[in-house]
Amino acid sequence: MPSPYRAIFALPGTKGFTAAGLLGRMPLSMVGIGVLTMVTELGGSYALAGGLTATIALSAAAVGPQVSRLVDRHGQRRVLRPATLVAAASVTGLLVAAANGWPSWTLFLFAVVAGCVPSVGSMVRARWTALFRDTPQLHTAYSFESIVDEVCFIVGPPLAALLSAGWFPEAGPVVAVVFLVAGVWWLTALTATEPEPHPRSEESDTSSALRSRGLQVLVATFVATGAIFGSVDVVTMGFAEELGSKSAGGLLLAVWAFGSCLAGIVFGTLRFKGKAEPRWVLGISAMAVSMIPLLLAGNLPILAVALFVSGLAIAPTMITTMALIEAHVPREKLTEGMTWISTGLAVGIALGSSVAGLVVDGAGARSGYVVSLSAGVAAAAVAFAGYRRLTRPAQGEEPSSDGDGYSGDSREEQPGRVA
Repeated sequence: MPSPYRAIFALPGTKGFTAAGLLGRMPLSMVGIGVLTMVTELGGSYALAGGLTATIALSAAAVGPQVSRLVDRHGQRRVLRPATLVAAASVTGLLVAAANGWPSWTLFLFAVVAGCVPSVGSMVRARWTALFRDTPQLHTAYSFESIVDEVCFIVGPPLAALLSAGWFPEAGPVVAVVFLVAGVWWLTALTATEPEPHPRSEESDTSSALRSRGLQVLVATFVATGAIFGSVDVVTMGFAEELGSKSAGGLLLAVWAFGSCLAGIVFGTLRFKGKAEPRWVLGISAMAVSMIPLLLAGNLPILAVALFVSGLAIAPTMITTMALIEAHVPREKLTEGMTWISTGLAVGIALGSSVAGLVVDGAGARSGYVVSLSAGVAAAAVAFAGYRRLTRPAQGEEPSSDGDGYSGDSREEQPGRVA
């Protein structure tokens, strides 16, 4: 491991909450593919499976920030454990309903309640921020977390599909629930590194973190970015099936995630001077441009190469995004702010996967990448349109970090953050 990564793990407790976070966020990449495989293995339609995964994603988008808002006020342990139990019970009910052929509306009811699953990645990033705020190590920590995210998406989808297709239909979601409960219980047991809560008081600002104009730009952009992710997932699986190798779809998506993982490892070792906002816009634009080769791929090997190259832009953009959140969101609302990004992604994934599915059914899988390209263009357009909001401190805020998570002299005007 490069020395910058060794340095962040020198502090006591960091290895423990990182391992717990890895376990707890595995369901993020497993539940969608697991439910899709389970429903189709049980004889259900792709439309039903897609509707359920979209419902879970949209429910998480609506409920997730509220859970994180409670975490900011009351602490991770007090909020995460009850929320996890509710989510685990709901997914279990979904599995029982599907296995026993209950009416479809009962499946959607359980899917709605399952949306209270906590954003474990945001909880871990909040711990890193509490340890390394305004230091160069925070950039490395955010980079490492993006690597962990990509590892989950390399391992999770193939594992969920393999379990549900090769063991029993419900196996993928079952293992995902076990990972979630075990990871959250382990994480919340590590109280020494838990960020200090900010209880509500008469003087405190009780408004949502989403009132930040900078955060609004980031979330709106990531709705379109999520549409890239959701559409690429669906279209790639359909493309592999059209070419007679459905099982290769999961491996192709793993190659995509591997490209992002590799880029994140390198990006975390670098130190940047100057404003982070131009790098962020460049990253969003690179993701949009990288959709073009997917339209030109005529076979699986070429598609694998195109997906790998496309993945190189993901992790660096996500890392810079988290640094910008830390710069634009008040400290006492940081976990909520990070979760809003996940919310934007979840909404985009649901929209992208739904639209891509319709295009694949009507015009073939290869045409589905038009949805991905269109989403990339939309993300870039929003990023450029909102650029001035990101480069100006919000009213009443003081300039703070340089957008990479630490103070420096490289910026003349910095986005503010309430101390």
